Order: sequence, then structure tokens, then C-alpha cells
Amino acid sequence: MTALAPILEAFFTERLAQRQASPHTVASYRDTFCLLLRYARQRLGTAPSQLDLTDLDAPFIGAFLDHLQAERGNGITTRNNRLAAIHSLFGYAALRCPEHAALISRVLAIPGKRASTTLVSFLTPAETSALLASPGRGNWLGRRDHALILVAVQTGLRVSELTSLTCGDVTLGIGANLRCQGKGRKERRTPLTRTVAQIVSDWLRERDGQPGDPLFPSRTGGRLSSDAVTDLLTRHVTAAARRCPSLSSKNVTPHTLRHTAVICTASGCVSYVSSAA
Repeated sequence: MTALAPILEAFFTERLAQRQASPHTVASYRDTFCLLLRYARQRLGTAPSQLDLTDLDAPFIGAFLDHLQAERGNGITTRNNRLAAIHSLFGYAALRCPEHAALISRVLAIPGKRASTTLVSFLTPAETSALLASPGRGNWLGRRDHALILVAVQTGLRVSELTSLTCGDVTLGIGANLRCQGKGRKERRTPLTRTVAQIVSDWLRERDGQPGDPLFPSRTGGRLSSDAVTDLLTRHVTAAARRCPSLSSKNVTPHTLRHTAVICTASGCVSYVSSAA
């Protein structure tokens, strides 16, 4: 019998640190195991500190995943994310507890659920133009929102990448680009068109921040959250729908802007982004 607690502790303090897991990944894994330990307490009546690795066999993990969907209302994507965290822990345990190789292999063999494919939503040129025209540029917040949405549409950055941008991440002049650290801690530079670079340059002068300050700050000067970007985008989409009614039928999220950039780049229709600015 192998106690779960030291394996779980070493997984977070050693394994994830060695792999330089992002804060988002660490938080997701933490939430997964908090839910799993609570479920084990309810079902087995065993305190987390007393759990053994053998208590978490494949049937138990399967029941936990079903519980997430049936009782907590989680979707397939969330279920699969929780399973990925469990697979990661058991993959680590396989190196430390070879005596439980059979149990571990059965847990690792639990497959993810296949989700139905959804259509990729993106904005048409007319919808993009209406959205970019929505923020009133007569005030600081409007100019910030306009620059943020324009950068999102032209570069296709993820919302986490947009909110993480600093003033020092901008390179202007010949070969204007934005430097960002994306998924998997991979650093890349994304080119800016001439028109977008000019708007970002104007915004930088008005922003007047230090290299480490957020490029698109909140009212108080701090970093915008992903929820804040979603809220401001929803507000501007609602206003833009008065000019372009087709926006009313679309659920426009920050990821929609990413799809818009990718699809327009692939089809060679990027010029309207600059003209709409």
C-alpha cells in the first residue's frame, strides 16, 4: 500500500516545477485534485491524508469523471481536462511506485470522451469594420479598446497573450511586431501591418508607460483580466450590432477574433483590417 499524499505533494513541488508548468496549468491541476479528494471523502469516507494510491483505481476514477458530468454539470472538455491532470499524476507515480504498475496502467488507459465538433465562428469584413468603429475614440478608454480589438483581429493573439502584453513587448519601425509568450511558454513575435503599427505607436505615446507596464491597462493601471476583455468586447459588439445587424446572431468572444485573424490570413483578406482602422 502506497500513501497518496507524498506522491501528490511531490507531483506539485517537483514534477510541475521541473516541467515549468504555467500558473494556469498548476491552478487547473490543483482544482482537479481538490475535487477528486472531496469526492473520495464522500464516497469512501477516507480523509485525504489517509488515502492510498490503490484507492484510486480505474473504476473509481471512471466514477469520478461520470460524477463531474452528471452531478456537477461539467461538459466533455472540462471532463477531459480533469482526466489529463489525473493521467499526468499517474504517469509520475509510475516512476515512483513500480509496484503498482498494473493499477497505474489501467488508469492511464482511460480514454477521453469525444466531443461533437462545433462550427468555427468568425467575423466578416463588414462585421469587423462595425466592431472596430464601435469604441468612441474621444476618450482614453475608447482609444484603448479600439487599439486592443484591432491588435486582436490583426494578430490572432489569445486573450491571455493580449492581457500579458507589456509596453516593452512592442517593436516599431521596420519589421514592427509584438513579442509574446504563448501556450507552452513559447516566445514568438507577431508582425504588425503598417496601419496597426501606427495606431499602436499612437497608443504607446498616450499610454506613456514603463517597459514592464501592461500595454492595455485597466482604469487603475493594472493588468486587464480575461473577463474584463470579454466584457468590453460584449459591450462593443452590442453597440456595433446597431450598424451591422448580423452581429446580433453571433456569440462574439475574444477567441472569435482569433478565428477571424486566422481565417482572413489564410484567405488573403487581411487588408480590410487596416482599412477599418
